[in-house]
Amino acid sequence: MNNNKKFLGELIAEMVAVFIIILFGDSVAAMYTLYDPSPYKTAYWGVCIVWGLGVTIAIYVTGSISGTHANPAVTIALATFRGFSWKKTPAYIVAQVVGGFIGAAAVYTLFSPVIDHFNEIHHLTRATDGGAAGVFFTHPGDYVTPMHSLLVQTILTGILVFGIFAITCEYSTVAPQANSGALIIGLLVATIGASAGYLDAWAINPARDFGPRLFCYISGWGPAAIPSPGNYWWVPIVGPIMGGLIGGGAYYTLIRPFMPARMVEPTEIRATAEAPSALPADSFATTHQS
Repeated sequence: MNNNKKFLGELIAEMVAVFIIILFGDSVAAMYTLYDPSPYKTAYWGVCIVWGLGVTIAIYVTGSISGTHANPAVTIALATFRGFSWKKTPAYIVAQVVGGFIGAAAVYTLFSPVIDHFNEIHHLTRATDGGAAGVFFTHPGDYVTPMHSLLVQTILTGILVFGIFAITCEYSTVAPQANSGALIIGLLVATIGASAGYLDAWAINPARDFGPRLFCYISGWGPAAIPSPGNYWWVPIVGPIMGGLIGGGAYYTLIRPFMPARMVEPTEIRATAEAPSALPADSFATTHQS
């Protein structure tokens, strides 16, 4: 596979990953918001679990192709701390936003009659009142200002990236193995939502918010989506990016330097490398092949 085809596959994978997350996540938001009685009003943990499992499924589907960043804040943190290509970063981010846009379009296709009914019975309009906008994109909760939400987004995304770096650290002896790491990352997302989601709907992902917000902007919500009340639209972009950098930096400063495998002295590494093998070369090759 040539490099251009490989890169195209990575971009498609990132788009599909965010599409999957939004398809499940915004659909459960629709179930929570649009129905009365809502099946989730007294079981909010169910909403969080669906968002988390959406992330898990996205990783299982696309992880072997692109690594499933599925989040501009994660991509930028990986480029900053783990050597991901800065040249690829803008294209990854665009693909992620496109995935969010298409995911929102799919959810709208599923729930549009219910959205219209919800707005009609509550005497709401899309553009003026932002009727049912919470299905697609985030906004501050009760008593939370946009600037406080910026702080919330920074902290929560910092926790997310700190956790992802811990879960995927090659030096950690207690990190989950590859096949279970996706589940733990999904549970991390669900735990963040269960702990603080009511503050501002825990975007923690610029593509998760801006992609659907852009779809809503051209689908009748207009100024309720962008710039949105309180000019909020930029908060779920800037906050997560800052938080991802802080969380990644915290992990690489406070935890990673003290991992046991990184504490081995260079002389010990050389001695190990120069030590004779416990098996003759021919025997090792046979054992390895078997």
